[in-house]
Amino acid sequence: MNNPYTGGCACGAIRYECNAEPMFSWICHCRECQRATGGGGMVNVVFSDSSVRYTLGYPKFHDSTGTSGQMTHRGFCPECGSPIAAKADMFPHIHGLTAGSLDEPQRIKLIANIWTSSAQPWDHLAPSLAQIETTPTAAELGELMKLDQAR
Repeated sequence: MNNPYTGGCACGAIRYECNAEPMFSWICHCRECQRATGGGGMVNVVFSDSSVRYTLGYPKFHDSTGTSGQMTHRGFCPECGSPIAAKADMFPHIHGLTAGSLDEPQRIKLIANIWTSSAQPWDHLAPSLAQIETTPTAAELGELMKLDQAR
């Protein structure tokens, strides 16, 4: 990869870089993501955990029981409150970053809406994206990754 993905928070206290392509990107409409963003869902860009490196500062993680029943860890800037990252015990090898925190969010290609069963009626779900009612199963995750690679 020639051009790493870089980003950070609104105030500049946190900076990161990713030296690999994202595994996939989706919009999560679970109630946790709605609360974390104050909107209809969160656009998560998912990288392998080993490819994400914080170059300045580090998010403060808030731990909660996710919709799966397992722990979810959401990272925010301790200075400005910008949502930066999400991790889940269910998928320990991945590190989600919020698309809005990327320096070049236009590089991202969305592949799915997940937790559509919790989507708000006023939130538009693009019909061109896969629609998954809850947390993707391992098989669905594999299919989504194949879809992303085909694009």
